[in-house]
Amino acid sequence: MSDNNKTSRFIPVIIAVSIVVGILIGTFYANHFSGNRLSIINTSSNKLNDLLRIIDDKYVDSVSMGDLVEKAMPQILAELDPHSMYISAKDVEASNADLKGHFSGIGVSFTIQKDTICINSVIQGGPSEKVGLMPGDRIIAVDDSAFVGKVVTNENAMKKLKGEKGSVVKLGIYRPGVKETLDFTVVRGDIPVESVDTYYMLTDKIGYIKINKFAETTYAEVMIGIATLQQQGSEGLVIDLRGNTGGYLGSAVNIINEFLPRNSLIVYTEGRKSPREEFRSDGRGTNQKTPIVLLTDEISASASEIFSGAIQDNDRGLIIGRRTFGKGLVQQPIDFRDGSSMRLTVARYYTPSGRCIQKPYVRGEGAEYEYDIVNRFNHGEFFSEDSIKQNTEEVYHTSLGRTVYGGGGIMPDIFVPQDTTGYTSYYMTCVNRGVYIEFGFQYTDKNRQKLEEFKDQASLVAYLKRQNLVDKFARFAETRGIKRRNLMIRKSYPLLEKLVIGSVVNYALDFGDYVQYINESDPTVAKAVEVLEKGESFPKAPQTEEKSE
Repeated sequence: MSDNNKTSRFIPVIIAVSIVVGILIGTFYANHFSGNRLSIINTSSNKLNDLLRIIDDKYVDSVSMGDLVEKAMPQILAELDPHSMYISAKDVEASNADLKGHFSGIGVSFTIQKDTICINSVIQGGPSEKVGLMPGDRIIAVDDSAFVGKVVTNENAMKKLKGEKGSVVKLGIYRPGVKETLDFTVVRGDIPVESVDTYYMLTDKIGYIKINKFAETTYAEVMIGIATLQQQGSEGLVIDLRGNTGGYLGSAVNIINEFLPRNSLIVYTEGRKSPREEFRSDGRGTNQKTPIVLLTDEISASASEIFSGAIQDNDRGLIIGRRTFGKGLVQQPIDFRDGSSMRLTVARYYTPSGRCIQKPYVRGEGAEYEYDIVNRFNHGEFFSEDSIKQNTEEVYHTSLGRTVYGGGGIMPDIFVPQDTTGYTSYYMTCVNRGVYIEFGFQYTDKNRQKLEEFKDQASLVAYLKRQNLVDKFARFAETRGIKRRNLMIRKSYPLLEKLVIGSVVNYALDFGDYVQYINESDPTVAKAVEVLEKGESFPKAPQTEEKSE
């Protein structure tokens, strides 16, 4: 973190302290020389109200008290814990859209290229497809006003394209190969936000489901996926929670319930003002005997960790991958009259064995808390299981007596390190700058007619592997300031090829096809398949007493 960022973080606090000091000094001189006294109640519960009242009444310049409060609220909550937060009225709808499972819009995914909205894909059956919008179209005008240039940001684009269901938006479209601007009138409608990226058969008998969040619709999506896979012959499941930052507790509990026998403890919550509340399985799950493996990484958090902890502590399946994030604080939504909202931490999550999921934190040190993942990377945790130091003061046991540890996050039963074979500084620069994403879009855009001939991931990938994409990418990267390094390119060739082909697959088909392509060479997925094929997904009781290290 830069010194400037560290300094800027404390600016609101310095300003607040300066105001308070100024008030106290002013009060002293006013009392000393004029005899006037301000009736300030010196209690913590009233100081904030008094401070705002005094500023409003006596500050040298006029102040928007509403703006002052809006800026102060996030700072106050940030002093409590890393997950209590304030959401302004204008941001509430956007923050809830993903978890609600739908929003109202025109039904396209887009990328901003050269200050222009470029449509990547059009949702089947959505408002845009109905009027004839196509992948590759550029939106250059909205409601008869030009919409190109620096004004085109993700935030502004969302504001322009989203809106109430049934409302109308006029779009001016530039379509490559067509001289004149095309005009479309789109009636906004409900656009589904899917929380299951994809499901498909890994082998003849093993199904795979990737869940990106736990939203209102996730349980239904997962059940449809499981039913479909079972019809295709699935006898075991790999559930991928990597990159899943959580969501609704109820959604996760409903899915976990499908795999556990009656009266199994799933999770419990407890806080200073929140009595212990337990969530248990009801015995109605239809997959209580299905072998399962969960995949996790350092981004898997909250509801993903509840899922992982319940499966691990009940010895219902194995967790494979890397240690999870460690987010175990329960937020209660509290709405204000102006439409804004607060997410206040009221309790902690505990796994069935009694482990608290939450990793340690220091109040008011939110930036350092988020930096923990970088620290894990720098300490080698992604690459070596031995670099992970378990908290031997927090020892717990699963239902079969296997030893697990508290102290934050869920440690997998089988650790699979991040594969760094072929890493070079050239490769890392390409990844960190995201140049491969831009290349993927531009290559797809220029070759859309040819790529549309391929309807599935396998045939498209076979074609792309014959197109010498790594060399094309290296030349493209040079135009973006990344000097060509032939020796490094040769060493990183398999990784670079996977990177650029994956990007094209994502743009030419969809994200589910991209996941399927990436999984074909994923060692974590391969390990999960191995475990299921050997019939080793159900943990066994330890043969001898485990020793804490």
